[in-house]
Amino acid sequence: MKDEAKAALPEADSSPAPVMTPREIVSELDRYIVGQRDAKRAVAIALRNRWRRQLVPEDLRDEIAPKNIIMIGPTGVGKTEISRRLAKLAQAPFIKVEASKFTEVGYVGRDVESIIRDLTDLAVNMVKEEEKQKVEISAHEVAEERVLDLLLPATAGEGDGEAVDAARLQGTRNKLKKMLRDGKMDDRFVDIEMTQTAMPMIEVLTPQGMEGMEFNLKEMFSNLMPKKTKKKTVKIPEALEILTQEEASKLIDMDKVTGEAVRRVEQSGIVFLDEIDKIAGRESLQGPDVSRQGVQRDLLPIVEGSTVNTKYGMVKTDHILFVASGAFHIAKPSDLIPEFQGRFPIRVELSSLGKEDFIRILTEPKNALIKQYEALLETEGVHLKFADDAIQEIAAIASDVNERTENIGARRLHTVLERLLDEVSFAAPEMHGQQVTIDAHYVRERLSPILKNEDLSRYIL
Repeated sequence: MKDEAKAALPEADSSPAPVMTPREIVSELDRYIVGQRDAKRAVAIALRNRWRRQLVPEDLRDEIAPKNIIMIGPTGVGKTEISRRLAKLAQAPFIKVEASKFTEVGYVGRDVESIIRDLTDLAVNMVKEEEKQKVEISAHEVAEERVLDLLLPATAGEGDGEAVDAARLQGTRNKLKKMLRDGKMDDRFVDIEMTQTAMPMIEVLTPQGMEGMEFNLKEMFSNLMPKKTKKKTVKIPEALEILTQEEASKLIDMDKVTGEAVRRVEQSGIVFLDEIDKIAGRESLQGPDVSRQGVQRDLLPIVEGSTVNTKYGMVKTDHILFVASGAFHIAKPSDLIPEFQGRFPIRVELSSLGKEDFIRILTEPKNALIKQYEALLETEGVHLKFADDAIQEIAAIASDVNERTENIGARRLHTVLERLLDEVSFAAPEMHGQQVTIDAHYVRERLSPILKNEDLSRYIL
């Protein structure tokens, strides 16, 4: 059974499964994100091109580099959400990092190669979970047998009555298994043994650029340290869950998992570089801007295509798609060093959001905020309903506050709705079975006192 389960992970197929057409991708993104047509078209074409690349002749395939994208637009207009949804559609390893968190080599801070190491970690976990699901039934069956062994140790008598005792024992075991599956033993406790590595408290201090050494040292120590078992008393459902996870891990071939994960990172990985404008330093300025340009130069090899050492082996970045984004209020894309600009040939500008956009955001997407709040309060038996004039008023208030204070885009709707529904959310447990209708009058009544005081609205909304 173990060998069969390990064979569950197929070898990488040379012919990739077809992905959606660009039109279908845009349509799917429209279900979650309002407007921003140009950005959606750009990422849809980029995703489709990855599939096209897999079908071209092999000698040309490696020469086709991904067309990286820069999204330019204020905060809260959908830049991150577009990339996150794109990764879900592609079922690809995806990581979001803030460019401002990295520093030039030689300064104290994170090494840019850690982006690829983190992305590979995510991919390994993704593939591992997929494989666990494939062997879950087999692992659950083994876990059941282990629990039954705890409830009824498999011991039979000796001599002439041995066969009779074994048959009686098997009959009892079958009855227990039926009770176990029917949930009739869920309140019983069992003692299970869990294997642990006696790891000492080791703090590994690694120089920047050598973070991979930390993983290797910790793995070496974990292999050298003795294994010890610890007994834990848990209810049977929890015991089944723990033992199923343990057995599933035994059935998975981790060499194949890591091989598939590295392949996915190299061929379909997506890195979202946020706040790219924060490292767009100008040569005429002194001080921190020197370090900012250094970060760009450190990022350049990864974006251009290089090989990064990870604990799972070498990972090539040549075909990872990089999507950068920034508000560019002060700096401009042209302030990036020319070499870095050249690696992001596609630039799309996302527009600011106004009242009409907010109305659509509140109602149209599959995960619209109005739907979320209605579902949340429904769990308390409170039926929340928003009148059309209330939605218009909420959108107008959010747009007005964005104009008068810092423009944080659609995120303003979260703060407005939280303040608006504060009283209902607090009292909901005592309002079971009631219907609450939010109309324009209710919105004005709750928010007008805050809106009249500009200092108050600045801090609350």
